[in-house]
Amino acid sequence: MHALFGSRLGYHLSGPVIGRYEIDEGGSFVLDRSSPRPLLKFENSPEIWVLQPTRGPRGDMIYRNDLGEPMIRATRIGGMTVFTENRPDGAAAALESASPPIRLTALSPAGLFQRFYQASVRASRAAQHEVKFETREDAEPSTAAAVADAAMVASEALADMAGRPSARRVLTRIDDVLIAQGARPAATLQGRVLVVTIVASQGVFGRPSSRRIERATGVR
Repeated sequence: MHALFGSRLGYHLSGPVIGRYEIDEGGSFVLDRSSPRPLLKFENSPEIWVLQPTRGPRGDMIYRNDLGEPMIRATRIGGMTVFTENRPDGAAAALESASPPIRLTALSPAGLFQRFYQASVRASRAAQHEVKFETREDAEPSTAAAVADAAMVASEALADMAGRPSARRVLTRIDDVLIAQGARPAATLQGRVLVVTIVASQGVFGRPSSRRIERATGVR
């Protein structure tokens, strides 16, 4: 099966439109190319990455995150390289099988409260002091999943910051994470409040990545 995604730029990629790939050094990820902005999810992380495809050398496809950093390189003949913080130079990955699409699941108000609690616990553990999570607008059933996803991604960013000495100093100055809704995805540090702005109607496509949130704190 050939993925025709990207044919508007004059090339074709081999492999299923939605595939699960094994990384040669261990672990796996799902790459979902069923929409113009592909989705990426590693098996050991809850974050869904929204990627932007760009044409690379020799007809390769480079998939970049919202900071423009390369995360996946795919060749015309099906070769796949994944770039991570542990392997910034890239690690080879091989197709294992087709996969179901990457989607957010519907969430009830009670489920949203639980996700915020979990995000607060994780962020507080990372910062070594209480970090509260709250929303600027009340979430509705149609937006609860997107709001919860943004909270999870923010906690992912704070947990990652805890692993770097320079970033830990920034963590000591963050007391609250506010999930707000606006016209475009954004992240800003306003005093001691980390504000993550989402376009809830766009789901995962309407919020910043964990790396963009980290960049907003000044540590990337």
